[in-house]
Amino acid sequence: MPITVMLVDDHALVRSAVRQALTATDIEVVGEAGTAEEALLLAPELAPDVLLLDLNLPGTSGLDLLRELAPRLPDTKIVMLTISDDRRDLMNAVRNGAAGYLTKDLSPDALQRAIRGIRSGDLAMSRAMAAEVIQHLATTTNRPSGPDAHGGIPGISPREEEVLALLADGLTDREIATRLGISPRTVETHVGSLLYKLGVRNRAQAARRYRERDAG
Repeated sequence: MPITVMLVDDHALVRSAVRQALTATDIEVVGEAGTAEEALLLAPELAPDVLLLDLNLPGTSGLDLLRELAPRLPDTKIVMLTISDDRRDLMNAVRNGAAGYLTKDLSPDALQRAIRGIRSGDLAMSRAMAAEVIQHLATTTNRPSGPDAHGGIPGISPREEEVLALLADGLTDREIATRLGISPRTVETHVGSLLYKLGVRNRAQAARRYRERDAG
């Protein structure tokens, strides 16, 4: 069976180039999306083996989309395909569930090898990036966790922390979406995740929990 691949990038020319680069008998590009909203609708339907995701998308960022798609697609390997070689982007992607991190200066042959390697369990990133990830994990494993470790609430991502702060300020989902440059649906997803992680029943309790933490 060919390896099925979905492309998520807001540039049609980039998607066309990647599709061309992946032309092979054992690799099949089964779908494309130019926005996070399109990807959220199409990816669960296609359930590809590999999803190649750009970091920079209009509205919802690639990292936010990664956070939303990873739990919904447990059998799909989500790999960032981006122009950014920034270490922070790499770590954030891996931390949020990416199975690989590739840069767009990759040759077609190297991209195909990376896609094939994923099926064999290989990590889809350069050796240098893999070394950075390992070094980062080694230096952070023994760091203390909890509110004092990063100034926030345990288990809550930086984006969720932003949503919670605005929620505590009394903003609506639409107002939060406008402030953060994301979609209202993404805000709803973050709020649902916050309620679960905080162990509260509603937004008012979540906001109260945040204010109590902030006051302390």
